[in-house]
Order: sequence, then C-alpha cells, then structure tokens
Amino acid sequence: MDHATARYNMVERQLRPNRVTGQSLLRAFGALPRESFLGKEFQDVAYVDDPVPLGGDRYLMAPLAMARLLEAAQPGASDLALVIGCATGYGAAVLSYMVGAVVALESDSAMAGEATETLTGLGIDTVAVVEGDLSGGYPDQAPYDVIFFEGAVPEVPEAITAQLAEGGRLVAIFSGDGAGGISGGKAVLISRHHGVLSRRSVFEMSAPPLPGFEPEKVFAF
Repeated sequence: MDHATARYNMVERQLRPNRVTGQSLLRAFGALPRESFLGKEFQDVAYVDDPVPLGGDRYLMAPLAMARLLEAAQPGASDLALVIGCATGYGAAVLSYMVGAVVALESDSAMAGEATETLTGLGIDTVAVVEGDLSGGYPDQAPYDVIFFEGAVPEVPEAITAQLAEGGRLVAIFSGDGAGGISGGKAVLISRHHGVLSRRSVFEMSAPPLPGFEPEKVFAF
C-alpha cells in the first residue's frame, strides 16, 4: 500500500469535493500519517471513507465526518480545544494543526498510552493526553474554545457544555437509531454567546458511538 498516494487521494477525492475548504484542516489531513494511529492489520484501509476499528467497541472516525465536524467548529490559532474520546490520538493530532493547544481525553488507559506514544513520535507537542471518564469532560483546564466529540452520542451532558468558553463551539454527532454499532444521526453545533447556549444541526452524518454516554435505563412497574 502506497500510503502517501492514498492520503493525497483522501484529501483530493473525499474532502475537497465535499465542501471541506479550510486550508489548515486540509493541510493536517494531507500531512498526518493516519495509518500510524491504527493497528497493523488495519493500516491498509486507513484512508477509506469509513470508520476503522481500533479494538473493542472503538473506531477511528471516517475522514469526511471528522473533517466536516472540525470545520463546523471553526478552530482558531489561539484556541484551546478539548477532544472527548481521543482514542489513539488522530483527531487531536488534526486539531493541533489549527489551534494553540489540545487536551485529549480518553477513558481507556491503553489507548491513552498509545496516543501519547504516537503523538510524541510524530513530534506533536501541543497535545496533552489525559485519562478520565468521558462523560465528565476535563474541567481542570476549562473553559475551552472548541470541544470535539470523536464519536456519536445521544446527548451532550451539562457537565461538558459547562466547560465551553464564551464564544466557544462544541461539535458532535448526535446518534439516532442505527444498526451494527454505527449510529445514524446528525452533526450538531453548540455555541455559547452572552452565557446562553444555542444549538443547530449542520449536516446529516453517521459515526460509531462513544462509550459512557448511554442513557440510563428506566424501569416501569
């Protein structure tokens, strides 16, 4: 597999024709070796426009879904960003090309360790990988200008929206009823202006679900 050619084709045939126009975003996708964030058995499918398994119930988000979500967040060069569910670190690495610093939250200690190792190996020193419960966010470094969910969720907890800065933008794919572990849904942008949160749907998209956000079961008697 010629990964460099596959990476170029991902940018030119998947992202650009589908309304991904941000130059720093396209530069990140064109520069980062996506295969480095995957196990060897999946490296040759690193650039297909589908989620790629990472092990267990975790996936690397499809390139177009990730790119359009990040573009909707409009990251700025001085922003502080929080990634919820960074897995092996690819989304955090992409964001590092566009913002000042990234806090990458992961609940799986093995994946967090892998993310740190891969990011260090690529010379990316503006990403701090931290471990913790995804549904609580990471209040220690809040508030954040950008919050990015690397996977689908049924709803965003108030504990995380509370960590959004004034003028901040949060992007996530809200899951619907899907099959095979891939949830159908819509991408949503949540922003804070004058202390008030607003949300709007920005496009339809599917993504694998993030663990830890399952709604509580209600028992009827």
